[in-house]
Amino acid sequence: MKNAKRRISSLLLVSLLVICSAMGLVGCSSAKDVSNTTADTTSVEASQVAKLDKATIYVFVAASLKNSMTTIQEMYSKVQPNVAIVLNPDSSGTLKTQIEEGATCDIFFSAAMKQMNDLNTEGYIESTSIAKLLENQVVLIKPKGGTTLVTSFDTITKAKNIALAGEDVPVGAYAREIFTNLGILDKVMAMEINQGANVTAVLAAVSEGSNEVGVVYATDAASVASKIDIIASAPSTSLKTPVIYPVGLVKNKSASTAQTAASKDFISYLQTDEVTSIFSGYGFSKAK
Repeated sequence: MKNAKRRISSLLLVSLLVICSAMGLVGCSSAKDVSNTTADTTSVEASQVAKLDKATIYVFVAASLKNSMTTIQEMYSKVQPNVAIVLNPDSSGTLKTQIEEGATCDIFFSAAMKQMNDLNTEGYIESTSIAKLLENQVVLIKPKGGTTLVTSFDTITKAKNIALAGEDVPVGAYAREIFTNLGILDKVMAMEINQGANVTAVLAAVSEGSNEVGVVYATDAASVASKIDIIASAPSTSLKTPVIYPVGLVKNKSASTAQTAASKDFISYLQTDEVTSIFSGYGFSKAK
């Protein structure tokens, strides 16, 4: 009887050992599968963005894009560490002239279609590369807490003086279009005008209190909200030309194959949802 009990106990023990062993094998197998899956996923994610060859690209950007493009430049360097980007921010008119005079440039990002269209007509831009990326608004500003009788664009002549960009600067051209459509251009041009070389200069003149009012982009005004007040946005009836920002590939004859490839890749990168959200954060809207 005792021997029978021992045999039963032995059989039970062996059965338990077999079950535990099988469970262990299954557990090991499952862990191995998860490990392989994680490794495969990581490998796929890492390979989604092919690393470009080493290159330096020269990107000419409108002055109003300086802050947003500096942020995007830093982001892109993490995606493509082999590509160095040299930004040249200035008025679109000045940048256009620099390109025409032979300055080294791979990408032109303008604050207006006019400069882009002119360069394209002159043969400096790869026509098929042009993309309308962003849209902005034109606003009238004054120093923070400043006193003025000006309440809108059509009452701007009540100011003692005004900061205004030159007519070859997109924001200056937009301002003149607004005043022309309001029927007050001659009166405005007869005022005491502090003419800025670009929108950044106009913004500085007003934010520092040198001028009573000025005309800039909404995005520039937002960048120094603690120093200026927005008086009004341009009426849609007075500004019929959309404030569009196009980007295009410049025909750089001295560019290496790697340089051209990097330039095309960066233009594509500027059109991604990730970058669009960055521009939105700076006050730009996506071009319609």
